[in-house]
Amino acid sequence: MSDNTEKLLDVRVLAPFERHKVIFAELGALQAGSAIHLVNDHDPKPLYYQIQAEYAGQYSWVPTVEGPTEWHIIITRL
Repeated sequence: MSDNTEKLLDVRVLAPFERHKVIFAELGALQAGSAIHLVNDHDPKPLYYQIQAEYAGQYSWVPTVEGPTEWHIIITRL
């Protein structure tokens, strides 16, 4: 991202039960136009649906790597 900030958030190092809590804390701290580069070891589609349900229209979701062992998603606060 050229004009915006992007923070790497590799949740593979976290226990599975901690991941959503950490991700949502990071999302909540984002300023408009800023993003996190999420790295996960499985398809985070349930996270996508949760963000869409709870924060409709507030974040964009752009996959850059989709498996088979890593998923990279750029999540930007709109």
